[in-house]
Amino acid sequence: MDIIAAIAEAPHADFTVATVQIGEPRAHEALVRIMGVGLCHTDLVARDQFIPIPLPAVLGHEGAGIVEAVGSAVTKVKPGDTVVIGFSSCGHCPRCAEDLPSYCQQFPVLNYAGARSDGSSALSRDGRALSASFFGQSSFAAYAVAEERNLVKVDAEGLRLELLGPLGCGLQTGAGAVLRSMDCPAGSSIAIFGGGPVGLAAVMAAAVRDCATIILVEPVAARRAIGLELGATHVIDPLDGGAGGDVAAAIRAIRPAGVDFALETSGREPVVEAALASLGSHGLLGLVGVPPRPESSVAINLASLITFGHRIMGIIEGDSDLDGFIPELIALHRAGRFPFDRLVKTYPLADINEAVAAQHRGDCIKAVLIP
Repeated sequence: MDIIAAIAEAPHADFTVATVQIGEPRAHEALVRIMGVGLCHTDLVARDQFIPIPLPAVLGHEGAGIVEAVGSAVTKVKPGDTVVIGFSSCGHCPRCAEDLPSYCQQFPVLNYAGARSDGSSALSRDGRALSASFFGQSSFAAYAVAEERNLVKVDAEGLRLELLGPLGCGLQTGAGAVLRSMDCPAGSSIAIFGGGPVGLAAVMAAAVRDCATIILVEPVAARRAIGLELGATHVIDPLDGGAGGDVAAAIRAIRPAGVDFALETSGREPVVEAALASLGSHGLLGLVGVPPRPESSVAINLASLITFGHRIMGIIEGDSDLDGFIPELIALHRAGRFPFDRLVKTYPLADINEAVAAQHRGDCIKAVLIP
């Protein structure tokens, strides 16, 4: 079947929107008509080869849509079901057995390789295979072939289905970091570094958890403003910091003993170091930001780390189990406690390059592409 897709042709180059061919779903796969797909930073770092998926490739990993057809062995969904598409996992390794599929031992192979496990692709252009199966979906397209295990059946009645896709990655990463990975209790304090979709999802989650102090560190004034509306109790401009540019000092002006939790979403080394410096005794730093280079590293004072019992946690997908957590976030959204739709601006899939530029300029917080 001929469909429209956005293709990453080369690193740091515009996407090409073109007609490609998609195959039928295999036994454990489903064909999903994509109603909307989030544009995530991870898609761009894959295009630019931080994740070395072979190019040309169809990326996209925050899809939502309607099941059109299913393979012979699929029992989880049926045609007509509305779904959010998440990440791939094997389902049988020790981490999957612990309901921690985002730490699946096969995660890189299943999500980043650009092909099914047998090396095949569901997508082609002019008779030549394209890299696909990105996060088990490749949803920068009008349709996607997705693994049954990736699919989360959702009740979208009364909701805009096209906006739900980001729950499958960025939004569940930020919210899950607070609600699951770090499990921040009521009354605790947290500093969130970065007011993009992940950081603002964390702000909303911290408000859900009734954290007493929620500090958002973000250079864009409009994002600081919406952060306050979504639940932040304090905001800091890191370009000023309120303390001569010393963000950790600005945080300690609010919480002299330091914060219980910090979440770093940018991946930038100086920001990670500032987040670590903002922690109080036995504080926990969660890291979700993709660093600028594979070899990126930070300096840690070991004596301080030991003396104050500081902890550092890497977080993937907010420790989500998909089938449990995404419906939980939708329920919070229905209750008005997780208004992620306020972050979203939609663009036609054909305007993907403008959406990339708009996110880079800070003109929108979360772009969702409509095929």
